[in-house]
Amino acid sequence: MLEEVKAVIAMLVVQFIFAGMFILFKLTAHDGTNLRILVAYRLSFATLFMFPLALIFQRKKRPEFTRRLVLLAFLSGLLGAAIPNILYLPGLVRTSATFSTAASILSPVITLLLSLAFRMDTLRLGSNEGRAKLLGTLLGVGGALLFVFYKGFELHIWSTHVDLLKSSGQSSGPATENQHHISISGVLMVFGCNVSVSLWLLLQAKISKEFGGHCWNISLMNATGSLVCMVVALCSEHNWNQWRLGWNISLLTTVYSGVVVSGLVMPLVAWCIEKKGPLYVTVFSPIRLVIVALVGSFALEETLYLGSLIGAIIMVGGVYLVVWCKMKEKKSVSTTTDHGETNKNIKEVSLGNLSAVNNRDIP
Repeated sequence: MLEEVKAVIAMLVVQFIFAGMFILFKLTAHDGTNLRILVAYRLSFATLFMFPLALIFQRKKRPEFTRRLVLLAFLSGLLGAAIPNILYLPGLVRTSATFSTAASILSPVITLLLSLAFRMDTLRLGSNEGRAKLLGTLLGVGGALLFVFYKGFELHIWSTHVDLLKSSGQSSGPATENQHHISISGVLMVFGCNVSVSLWLLLQAKISKEFGGHCWNISLMNATGSLVCMVVALCSEHNWNQWRLGWNISLLTTVYSGVVVSGLVMPLVAWCIEKKGPLYVTVFSPIRLVIVALVGSFALEETLYLGSLIGAIIMVGGVYLVVWCKMKEKKSVSTTTDHGETNKNIKEVSLGNLSAVNNRDIP
């Protein structure tokens, strides 16, 4: 019971911390900060914070640094850190904090589609779970399309006349014309980020044990991802003044996302996955959407529309349906395995008794 309470509290804290990161990213992106440099600094800070933790707490689990491990670490960093960060922030600028958060909770649906494409999973349309998974996938995709293409009338929850985007500095890039406009390019970037993360999850299912402990896994991913992002930033920005970190929102966002999120929250998520499973972690994602939507409308002057609300509800429903089906399948497989082990033990006991009887009859 105590462990259950700890897991719930941990996941609620995680959702609030992630929601804070989305809001800070939105503010920093409109403050004129070079997004590629921000990403490079974030992953570098995360690497510097995580490596000592790995050396202290998981020294005995340190992996052997072979050529294969280095290549896997590079692939993990590319899919799990570099590409998602490079795509996400420009996508956030071109959309909204609410949409970016809503799209991020579609990760189970995208992962399911990719696992089907790579034949790592099957729908089994002949079963109720298979048909429900298909329905959940269609609901998730349909909700996302509704969120983007249908507005409806505006929902005025409150009117605070507070817009931190205007007070944080001059906007730059494509967001200058309309801070709250959702563009197709931004939508593609956000979903490209989610696809990369889903590919990373599928990769982790195959290679995670080769990295030793969770801290080593995340440290190597951040290290290789930071190298890629640093090269990209150096090639795109030659003005060294842009690389200076002052006492401003950029430094706060870099430290918060690098140390707090990547350094503290990710091991916490890994602990919850180890204790309760990955599907348990996914169930709490819609809470993050509610937090960001409320904060966005309150402090960022992000307009909520009826279409956005309906689309978000449909997306959440689709995600929960997919997660529920995966939990049912996992429980079914576990039950089948237990029955198999029981039958095997019965056979072994029967053979043992028979052997004992035969031996007793021998003079």
